[in-house]
Amino acid sequence: MPLRYTTLDVFTDRPFGGNPLAVFCDQPELPTALMQTIARELNLSETVFIVPPRDAHALRRLRIFTPEHELPFAGHPTLGAVQVLVESGIAGLPPQGGRFALELEVGLVPIQVTGRSSGPPFLQLTAARLPEAGPPVPGDAQLARILSLDESDIVSDRAFPQSYSCGVPFLFVQVRDRAALARARPDNAAWDEVLRGAWALQVYVFCQDPELAGSHFRARMFAPGLGIAEDPATGGAAAAFAGYLADREREAAGTLCRVIEQGFEMGRPSLLYLEADTAQDKVTVVRVGGTAVRMTEGTLFIDTP
Repeated sequence: MPLRYTTLDVFTDRPFGGNPLAVFCDQPELPTALMQTIARELNLSETVFIVPPRDAHALRRLRIFTPEHELPFAGHPTLGAVQVLVESGIAGLPPQGGRFALELEVGLVPIQVTGRSSGPPFLQLTAARLPEAGPPVPGDAQLARILSLDESDIVSDRAFPQSYSCGVPFLFVQVRDRAALARARPDNAAWDEVLRGAWALQVYVFCQDPELAGSHFRARMFAPGLGIAEDPATGGAAAAFAGYLADREREAAGTLCRVIEQGFEMGRPSLLYLEADTAQDKVTVVRVGGTAVRMTEGTLFIDTP
């Protein structure tokens, strides 16, 4: 049976930037093992299957796969799926945009689509789970070793490394500048040794030395355990990053708004727009947004059950 799919670049408004994604929309729901095999065949950081929802409040349900594992939540597959649902007319939104919800394994994810006078619409998700802090993480010397950096490259004052999750845990490590960030390279042997059994196996390295005016952070994300050597744009990490930032910036109330650059070192520049509502030093809502562009359409020919 032929299976139709679309590829998009997500967290960019132009082709060949952002994070590539494959979307299978309203195809027969396939066995989990077959969906995983398809994701491994396409070998993108994620492949998403849009299937009928189980929750009546959701427009559709998403099944998200890396080449190695299914994920309960991820930002770029969610927003890429939204772009397909809007373009296909399934979302049923007027040109100015609107709201609906998608079902993920983490729960219902509210979606806001805002039409623009030119270019693709702005897409924004609200995380189903608030950031959760994880257990203690390895020391600076060990983290520097797994990233092939000097210990002096790691920032350890108020910005000490720590793990957070909005469904998928990430270990956040700040480095001193963009040059240090560019030098980061996973040492696979050290990675396996230091992070074996850790709560967060994905490492999000960032600095407060962005390239573009209007950006606040530059980041890279490494997840070899998920089959992702490096990810060009990681919405799930951006959502969890809100917890890291809120615990350090301690804004009493209001909305924390930050723009994150990612993927530049890979030649796939991406911009992620993070918002976190805070009250009494606590994060109450997390939103992650960006744009996506359609790149290709294709057919996968495979025998299905």
